[in-house]
Amino acid sequence: MSDLLHGVVAAVTGASSGIGEATARALAEQGATLALLARREDRLRALADELGGATSVHVVDLADPDAAARVVGEVVDHHGRLDVLVNNAGYGSLAPARGSEFADWRATTAINLDGLLAVTHAALEPLVAAATGPRGVADLVNVSSDAGRRVLPVGAVYAATKHAVGAFSESLRQELASAHVRVGVVEPGITRTELPDKGEGDTPDLSALGELGVLEAADIADAVVYMVTRPARTAVNEILVRPVEQD
Repeated sequence: MSDLLHGVVAAVTGASSGIGEATARALAEQGATLALLARREDRLRALADELGGATSVHVVDLADPDAAARVVGEVVDHHGRLDVLVNNAGYGSLAPARGSEFADWRATTAINLDGLLAVTHAALEPLVAAATGPRGVADLVNVSSDAGRRVLPVGAVYAATKHAVGAFSESLRQELASAHVRVGVVEPGITRTELPDKGEGDTPDLSALGELGVLEAADIADAVVYMVTRPARTAVNEILVRPVEQD
């Protein structure tokens, strides 16, 4: 247990599993107070019980932009501030465009882009206010994907959302630098989460990959923690993390 983030309130979306859950644990290890955001209340409450302290649970469907925006106000009302926001919630598949359902495209953009935008929009002023406090900075971290850097002949809409997150983040970085809000993007490669897993349909079979062919959620959580624990003068704006064997 460290106190690098003592007194810091951090909100993590998609905190009920995978990278979000691992990130919440890692931030708590550094002394942060967590606000856990996701749809599955039972998992959030189990994690909150594990983390203890002043951890709060906020059940929200980020596909609803009004609810996504409203939940940020609930976090600030509950904790009195917001120092760190980690936009981690994500959705998508590697399905080819032909034969896919348009509803699946809409679901991908609703969470990966619209939900992220709604949460971020609502968090901007609380983050700017937090940056005037003793810590001297606030942090916005968007968990994207290496699909935000390259494209494949599958997963077109997923890649489009992740490219958009990269552009949005860089513009915000430039705008918010003078307000001392650091904006960073973490881009995971193949990672063991609930999204790609069993090789069914268009998803890769992670069981076929060796130890050096797939990342664990904790590896990405480490990158997030590294970003938000730098000295106030230091902004780490982008971290690409891939398993050794990924091409």
